[in-house]
Amino acid sequence: MIRLVPRHDQGARHGPAARGGLWALALALVLALVSGAMAFSLLGADFLQAYAAMASGALGSAQARMDVLLKAGPLTLTGLAVALCCRLKHWNIGAEGQFVLGAVGAGLLGLRLLPDAGPWLLLPGCLLAGALFGALWAAVPALLRTRCGVNEILSTLLLNYVAIIFMEHLYFGPWRDPAGFGFPGTAELPAAAWLPLWPGTRLHLGLALALLCALLLWLAQERTRYGFQCRVLGQSPEAARYAGFRVDRITLVSFLFSGALAGLAGACEVLGAQHRLQDGLASGFGFDGIIVAFLARLHPLGVPAAALFLAVILVGGDQLQTALGLPGAVVRILEAALLFGVLAGDWLAGRRLVVGSREADHAG
Repeated sequence: MIRLVPRHDQGARHGPAARGGLWALALALVLALVSGAMAFSLLGADFLQAYAAMASGALGSAQARMDVLLKAGPLTLTGLAVALCCRLKHWNIGAEGQFVLGAVGAGLLGLRLLPDAGPWLLLPGCLLAGALFGALWAAVPALLRTRCGVNEILSTLLLNYVAIIFMEHLYFGPWRDPAGFGFPGTAELPAAAWLPLWPGTRLHLGLALALLCALLLWLAQERTRYGFQCRVLGQSPEAARYAGFRVDRITLVSFLFSGALAGLAGACEVLGAQHRLQDGLASGFGFDGIIVAFLARLHPLGVPAAALFLAVILVGGDQLQTALGLPGAVVRILEAALLFGVLAGDWLAGRRLVVGSREADHAG
């Protein structure tokens, strides 16, 4: 009999299970390429030409490479947000809503509360407001989980739509720019609230903030008591409770940090790129953060590289519409294949192939 049985070294940082992570990433890439080729062929396009167009659209010019970096910043922050909770075996599917609330928080401070403040107060205040609003939005499913036992997958997913509808209410209603010629959106935020640009480019400091957050999160997970407690809780909740860890408090704190990272991403997008709340702000960065987190295998230092890779796919996918007339939604097939490939690879990496009877296996 040939079968797959679970490994006993899944939590090890070295060994077969750890090395299997490389196979998981390889499987994800192969599955994405094959799925994309099938989709392109069904749409009547040559898949080699389509992939060449994507590569040219993402890396073929300085402007394209700048677009990649601009997308990599928020993707890094939302990827960190998802990875932080998933290390505890909790699924935060609400990074999109927390991203939106972060943008609302930055807009509230910049448009309503402190519009005339100087840059040394307004810009940090808007960033902190974005992180705070994202954390508060994440606190809702966290409290539902720890106090009422409500599954966080359902609550975080549904709260995404509440956040998006609330933001739309603001820029269609009370915050709508009276000088906007009827277009939905708020007035432009004061220039004092804008993130500084790198000289001679459109790249703002949001990417640098994202990289700093990745480093700080790694240090927190590897060098602090909180990080140790998170690792234990993620491996075995029963062991964490037996050791006297306050599991509910650790869960709540992790959700707050996760929401703050996603909220900071929303604030950076408004302060660095959009400069106003408007239609299209909720463009899926929070959902894409799930793919980024699992491509990075939930490791904070791997998240920026995974975000950069996914940004190349997203920016290159835009070229499919202009160069080949293909629908932009075909890129979502590549994203889905990447996610399923990583999950399937992780499942396989956590198992080993056994040949023989069950009795022989137990005897060994």
